[in-house]
Amino acid sequence: MASKMKLKDQHFLVVIFHGQGHINPGLSFAKRLAKATGAKVTFSTTVSNHRLMFPSLTSPDEEITDGPITYIPYSDGYDNGIKWFIDDPIEYHEKFNQVGRATFSSILDNLAARGWPVTCIIYSMQMHWVKEVALERGIPTAFHWVQSARMLGLYYHYLRGYHDLINSHIDDPFFVVSLPHLPQMMIKDMPPFFMQSIDETFKAVFEILLLTIESSLKPGKDGSKPMILINTFEALELDALKCIEEADILPIGPDIAMLIPDGNNIDISRGYDLFKVDEKAYINWLDTKPENSVVYVSFGSIATMSKKQIEEIQCGLKESGQPYLLVLRKNNREAGVELEEGENSMVLEWCNQAQVLSHPSIGCFLTHCGWNSTLESLTCGVPMVTIQQWADQDTNARMVVECSAGVRGEVNKEGILEAEMLRNCLEKVMGNGERGLEIRKCCKMWKEKAREAIRDGGSSHCNLNNFLEKIVRLFGPN
Repeated sequence: MASKMKLKDQHFLVVIFHGQGHINPGLSFAKRLAKATGAKVTFSTTVSNHRLMFPSLTSPDEEITDGPITYIPYSDGYDNGIKWFIDDPIEYHEKFNQVGRATFSSILDNLAARGWPVTCIIYSMQMHWVKEVALERGIPTAFHWVQSARMLGLYYHYLRGYHDLINSHIDDPFFVVSLPHLPQMMIKDMPPFFMQSIDETFKAVFEILLLTIESSLKPGKDGSKPMILINTFEALELDALKCIEEADILPIGPDIAMLIPDGNNIDISRGYDLFKVDEKAYINWLDTKPENSVVYVSFGSIATMSKKQIEEIQCGLKESGQPYLLVLRKNNREAGVELEEGENSMVLEWCNQAQVLSHPSIGCFLTHCGWNSTLESLTCGVPMVTIQQWADQDTNARMVVECSAGVRGEVNKEGILEAEMLRNCLEKVMGNGERGLEIRKCCKMWKEKAREAIRDGGSSHCNLNNFLEKIVRLFGPN
């Protein structure tokens, strides 16, 4: 590993896009950097995120120092928050590109003026201008990809000559596509962004995403090879990690909020939620349930469910006979939906997901299959039933089935996972049949492999050290 003295002289700036799904892995990585190097680490996300992370601020952009991390927000032009699927996505990204770039540049200037010049920038998705600003200033960067290596490979191949093949069969969901270093996939397993008929919300997000990937592949000002840090681990996606040759691809995960490596152990550490954690004593409730008996249900920080879908889920859970913990955000509670609670059921608005999945009573995770949730479930050894919604979730659900970590909930023509299908999926995963026993055995294996990767000497730990050594070579003191 690079000299500790040289590492301590570095100043890492981790700059993150709006949303819980970006904050969690970004903050986890920032804490790992601080722990591994002893260097100064600054974490920057949008003003609206910053306000939710630190609700007691005297001003929305107040600088906060918490342990080894300093938090300084930038503005995306929507300091009161972006309302996804409501606010105009094109207008948002135009303002974000202009205001975000300007306020981010100001942060770099202010830090340098205070005697704390940034020596490395780690940035997340949808922020192509970060790389442009860094190139202008000669600051080394690393792109922190918070989805799977397979997803990055899909987008890369889409950009590198497979666009026409995919689009010419976009109306055939069962058409099988073969791409280098990736398993054969059907069109229906690919992100909906590839669909020609996607609405303006998806189209705007997709175009900026592709632009950010292209930007991340540009060499440094000195011609150095670009670096992409991926929130995955080698044992899970070894082949997919070979898709891109023009960059150093470093799997450094699982970068799960609240899971910080410490020698050969894993400590659960505090994270920052954008939603208020429910005050119900849900851990005490879980303590009363038998081992591997509870179905945990959560759809993440963005996905929403229709009234019909929520009713079908509750019906299927009740018919399964398993106790369940259902998380429904306040902004995902359709009017008229009756949320049942009793001895064998509890409904929350938000919870500490890593803590819940780590609880011995959890036997299954009914999940939207966002990448953070998928990794958390694998790391905790919890089988999954998937009810994917958008973005990378169909691809993630395919991976869950491939690695025998769960089953895919097949929806009807209206896109609804019906109660009977859910009940059957839960029986497959939690029952004592051959399929259930195999899934639970594989989940235990993935739990061990995920945790092994981030321990000292593990593949992700070594890749983090490789990254740090390269940074010292690029911008280390003599």
